[in-house]
Amino acid sequence: MHKAFKFRLYPTKEQEALINKSIGCSRFTFNYFLAKWNEQYEQTGKGWTYNACSKLLTELKKEREWLKEADSTSLQNALKNLADAFSRFFKKQNDRPRFKSRKNPVQSYTSQCNYPKKGKPTIEVVGNQIKLPKLGWVKFAKSRKIEGKILSATIRRNPAGKFFVSILCEMSACPYVPVDKEKFIGVDLGLKNFAILSDGTKINAPKVFRKYEKKLAHWQRILSRRQKGGANWHKAKIKVAKIHEKIVNARHDFLHKLSTKLIRENQG
Repeated sequence: MHKAFKFRLYPTKEQEALINKSIGCSRFTFNYFLAKWNEQYEQTGKGWTYNACSKLLTELKKEREWLKEADSTSLQNALKNLADAFSRFFKKQNDRPRFKSRKNPVQSYTSQCNYPKKGKPTIEVVGNQIKLPKLGWVKFAKSRKIEGKILSATIRRNPAGKFFVSILCEMSACPYVPVDKEKFIGVDLGLKNFAILSDGTKINAPKVFRKYEKKLAHWQRILSRRQKGGANWHKAKIKVAKIHEKIVNARHDFLHKLSTKLIRENQG
């Protein structure tokens, strides 16, 4: 069983710069080989293989030495994601892969955890710090215990400029909770009410947006009046993103608390 643990990261200025470089290198690798893949597909009707791209990546690093600043496993993961996207495309499970944009509000890269025969793993957690490839030790908000064997870590930057890490772990077993069939409950999602339970209980939808509506409209007006691309425009853009983040966090908090309450009260 695989389980992910998400935490807020607090990198230093130097670590922030390296994270942004790693994100850019992963995005460049994905787009570079997507262009190669498209060219090959147009000519032969078939794409490249992951192994062929991996060999070419080694030569590409010699031409563009700045790629060596990023963690090598993050570039390999970019290739794996591209190969997987094309594999699902050929199976008609999804659309053709598209180029990644630097304007995307959420940017990320994934580092693999290696376990050498001698020495410590490349990703480990000690106290409220996590060791990440190239970054070294980074402080994070450890809100719960991390269980299982660490497989990888995905570092993300959200629209508000905050950094998060998702640690993917492999667990040997999933805890089993016996269920009392007499404590089942039905949930019907509605329009007027957020949900109506089978016992007649009505749950109202949270009016989170109303709380931030005036403030959001105020900063959106400021953003629209400022020249796009300027320093003040970027400041207003981050302010709008932070307000949206508060709304999303409040809605997620409501959903998590409600789902946890229903689960705990309706099983043995």
